[in-house]
Amino acid sequence: MALDKFLGLAGRFGRDRHGNFMVMAGVIMGLLALAVGFAVDVGQMMNARSALSNAIDAAVTSTARDLTTGTATEDEAKKIIKVYLDANSTGGILTSNQIVIDKVNLDRSKFTLQVEAHVDVPLYFPLFGLEKTRRVSQTGAAVFSFRQIEVAMVLDLTGSMAQGTKMADLKAAAKVAIDKIFENQSPTRPRVRVALIPYANAVNVGSGLAASSVFIENTASDRKQAPGNTMQRPAANTSNSTNNPYNCATERKGKDQYTMDYTDDGPERSMVNRDKILPGYAGGDLGRGSETLICPTAEIMPLTSNAEALKARIASFVKDDKGGGTAGHIGVQWGWYMLSPNWAGVLAESQQPMGYDNTKIGKYAILMTDGLFNQSFFDAADSFGVYDPDGKATTRNASVKLCQGMRAKGIEIYTIGFDLYNRFVTASARAKAIDLLQKCASPDSGGTKHFFDASTGPELEAAFKNIADNMNRLALTK
Repeated sequence: MALDKFLGLAGRFGRDRHGNFMVMAGVIMGLLALAVGFAVDVGQMMNARSALSNAIDAAVTSTARDLTTGTATEDEAKKIIKVYLDANSTGGILTSNQIVIDKVNLDRSKFTLQVEAHVDVPLYFPLFGLEKTRRVSQTGAAVFSFRQIEVAMVLDLTGSMAQGTKMADLKAAAKVAIDKIFENQSPTRPRVRVALIPYANAVNVGSGLAASSVFIENTASDRKQAPGNTMQRPAANTSNSTNNPYNCATERKGKDQYTMDYTDDGPERSMVNRDKILPGYAGGDLGRGSETLICPTAEIMPLTSNAEALKARIASFVKDDKGGGTAGHIGVQWGWYMLSPNWAGVLAESQQPMGYDNTKIGKYAILMTDGLFNQSFFDAADSFGVYDPDGKATTRNASVKLCQGMRAKGIEIYTIGFDLYNRFVTASARAKAIDLLQKCASPDSGGTKHFFDASTGPELEAAFKNIADNMNRLALTK
């Protein structure tokens, strides 16, 4: 009997399955712990990879910009990258000095900067105790540029700029443009230079080396550009004329001496004119008061990297107080000369333009006017033919031809019409001015606008800022 009870109890114990749950639960909990640990480690590595990628991208982008703007040299690039990586490795999953740079590759032929780096991520649940960390590597690259920038600002200072606040608006906007163009530039390794070419009824070349290229014509027949004119090349001017005490440049003769020149040939091949101008035009015979001399007061300023000097010159601008009209084509002509390597021989070394090479130099011209181009000399037989209040086809056509020549050399041209809708500008003159500015400007591309129609001072400033931003952006990407 006792034996039967024992056997019965043993049988029930053998058939009881309640303890298996604990065994199964133990196995499942172990597997879940491994899965959670693996997920935590994978998450850590993904976060580390993302943080490392962001840090490298920030480092190469910033260093590429420093290389382009001249605030860093190639030799300094690796040190700068390390600084950027350390600065971007704190505050997240990465810790300070955790990022290790494996390689910095600076390709001078392709203008690329590539960085490879890694971090060792601690594992919270290392498998079988064999691996305490897992290495995460990332690569980042950016494009840099060693391109220099040369800019010619061709600015209208005619008498009409005296209306309202227009002259003050121009000064403010042009100084903002200088600040933007020179933004983030190294004072010891500047990559930007700017030239100022103020114009009115002619261009005042000033007393620098460029003045040696300007010659005087002594008679009205010398000035007249017409078939049959027996013109002799004048001797170089060695002293100021009492009739014209400025180094005043008008149009340049063509190679046949009866047409205007539309090239950037150096002055040694075809001299630029200076003249006493047509008798009567300087004396007030046109009935518009005392016309005096044709040169504006403001002189040109060849290429310079001195932003403060440029802003000081802009601050000194005054409207043309010599009378006359707007010979915009002469301003365009001298804007080209100040960007042309063919004119290096008559400029100081620091003012000499670089050669035409789009991979090394970005050349830009900004042409601003507040009205219609209406004055030219080379097609005038006498003083009464110099000025046309309704606009001269001669100066407009010459401007377009000069702009086309500049663009063919790789110079990018921006144009600005300022306050073209004021009461002093007729609808016909406005249409002609806009047509000229649109034809002179480079074609729009890639969202880059090249012609601006500004009615107010703030709009003029916005136009200059837009142009400056475009130039800096293109210098960073080309």
